[in-house]
This record gives sequence, structure tokens and C-alpha cells, in this order.
Amino acid sequence: MANEWEIKGRSHVCTATGHEFADGEPFYTLLFDERGGFRREDLCEEAWRSRDQTKAPHSFWRNRYEIPPPPAPEALGKQTAESLLRRYMSEPGEEHANVRFILALMLERKRLLKPIEVKEEDGKRLQIYLHAKTGEVFVIPDPGLHLDQIETVQNEVAGLLG
Repeated sequence: MANEWEIKGRSHVCTATGHEFADGEPFYTLLFDERGGFRREDLCEEAWRSRDQTKAPHSFWRNRYEIPPPPAPEALGKQTAESLLRRYMSEPGEEHANVRFILALMLERKRLLKPIEVKEEDGKRLQIYLHAKTGEVFVIPDPGLHLDQIETVQNEVAGLLG
């Protein structure tokens, strides 16, 4: 699956009705597994109740809409774990799979990424995360690291973060 690492941002309007979400309003997020990757839909309560239930999503959950905060000014120089994860997720290929996985775990520990679900697909485990502040969805394949590999990858990540 070529685009399985693409970040899917939270919509500010219902995908089905165009209704603009209000701060604190409950909504549903559905992920559909399609040929080109995952497709995200954010639905208001009304659209959730009236949706076509014959099309089962790959994953779904209920959340509350939060108006996004204004973007913080970017610090120059030093990379953060989040910026590094975003950079490596935009690069196709398996060469950064271990680093992506460790970075996602670091961000989960900092409570910036919330684990939503773990799925098995074609013999691979996919960890689905929700960004706590932006509502973006991160789909991170589990590279199946062994205990004796973790320290090496942690050292690599520490070197990348400076």
C-alpha cells in the first residue's frame, strides 16, 4: 500500500452534509481502506445516523471537535520528534520504518498521539493514532522490532533529534 503513512487531517465540516462543526460538538471519524490508501470521513451526529451501513469502514471512533489553536511559531534549528516523524512519513519506503515507529511511541508517551486502534492487515500490524491537538490520523506500521534492536534505533533517533 503506497500511501499507508499519509496523515489525514481532521475536517472542520461534516463530509456528508457540509455542516460546520462547533467547538465541543461530537462527531465520528471513519477510515476506509481503499486502493490508494486510507480515506477519512468526519461525520456529524445526523450524518452518522443516516449513513449507508452496508459500507463498513476499516476503523471508526467518536470524538469531540476542538477549534484548532493558532499555529505556534516554529523554533529554528533543532528538530522535534513530531517534525521528524512528519518528515519521515512523507518519504515513501521502508528505510525509516523503525524510526517512525519509535518516534510515534515517543509522541504517544508525551500524550501528543493517542492510540485509537491496532489492526492486522496482510500479516502486518498497523497502529492508528489520533493527534491530540490537530485531530490528524497517523497510520504507523509496526516493524516488529526485537528487544535487541530497540537500543540501536533509540540511539539513531536521539542522534537525529540532536
